[in-house]
Amino acid sequence: MTSSTSAASATPWTEKRIPDQRGRVAVVTGANAGIGYVTARELARHGAHTVLACRDRRRGEAALARLRDEVPGARVELRLVDLADLGSVRAFAEGWDHDRLDLLVNNAGIVMPPLTWTVDGFEAQFGVNHLGTFALTGRLLPHLLRADTPRVVTVSSESQLTASFDLANLNAERRYRPSAAYAQSKRANVYFSAQLQRWAVAQGVPLCSVIAIPGMTDTGVITKSTRYGALWRAVVPRLVGLVAKSVVEGARPSLYAATVPDLPGGSYVAPRGPLQIRGATTVRRGHRTVYDEATAVALWNLSERLTKVRYQLPGALPD
Repeated sequence: MTSSTSAASATPWTEKRIPDQRGRVAVVTGANAGIGYVTARELARHGAHTVLACRDRRRGEAALARLRDEVPGARVELRLVDLADLGSVRAFAEGWDHDRLDLLVNNAGIVMPPLTWTVDGFEAQFGVNHLGTFALTGRLLPHLLRADTPRVVTVSSESQLTASFDLANLNAERRYRPSAAYAQSKRANVYFSAQLQRWAVAQGVPLCSVIAIPGMTDTGVITKSTRYGALWRAVVPRLVGLVAKSVVEGARPSLYAATVPDLPGGSYVAPRGPLQIRGATTVRRGHRTVYDEATAVALWNLSERLTKVRYQLPGALPD
């Protein structure tokens, strides 16, 4: 290896190294703000036809206008989907009118709300962050499998490292602590993504499922919240400002996972630093969660029952 090659390989990966995305059709959920917006913008900047999948029309239209202003000529569109409503998820998939879907970035999520419930009666973080993501991916599966090299990126969080995963308390059956429920829902994202890759291999389809961990990112979801008291609003933004990254940096693992050619399915893309909070984007060995197939299968089966979404190849007969 030459010295110039060594220097290049040591250079941290950034969105400037995204290869040409022309010819790809991509969906990014939660694309109206934060990491989702940056992910959608950079995919569009590099040529992908990018669908901003948002739950709020007004905020989605504002994001679409902003993106078109920042990336003139971008091929972008807005479509509405609310992951807190399985009927909305179904309608989004049934309304898909492109000939295929090359890339799905499961980015949307909610962070530590008070105990609230989805339209279908699920605790909101479990319902949106996991069940909505599971249902949307399953509903879009026929369109993904029409692509030559379909890829699904599921955005988790470094907080999944701290989760105490309890299959008997996923839906706040016994107790609810917002931070614990959030970590558990993001652990569920990892189980889902890893099991989706196993499913694809078992079915012999070329779908690639990848996990992305943004690291601690100042998206404003928590620091700007009005749900907490004055002490929180005074202290937490300062603490976050000391350690958190910008949304541009936070989007890099998602963009790496979405665009690096020949990335192996099942990859766990995260910051290189301690606790996956900061550092250059890299493929890590991940956490034991990635290899816990028994729990992943149990969660998968439960999710199919709760959402009534079955993962089957197009044309397969029902079980």
